Amino acid sequence: MRIDRFTNQLQSALGDAQSAALGRDHNFILPAHLLVALIAQQGGTVRPLLVKCGVDARLLGAKLDDLLSRQPRVEGVAGEVHLSN
Repeated sequence: MRIDRFTNQLQSALGDAQSAALGRDHNFILPAHLLVALIAQQGGTVRPLLVKCGVDARLLGAKLDDLLSRQPRVEGVAGEVHLSN
């Protein structure tokens, strides 16, 4: 995957998703990590699109947070995080 070909906003969101995964001791960046990062992004297009479609972004964020809190945690391998399939 050529990350340098992604937009700056997507590169930033991937970095934020990686940080979120590391902060939760997850060893994979899940789509939920990326969606949380995209929703939280200042000046991004995802949150406005969701709101325009009638999605409650706060409720979606809470559901994603709940989903991520139930994911297995890894101990002892600091900094090892990969993209999930």
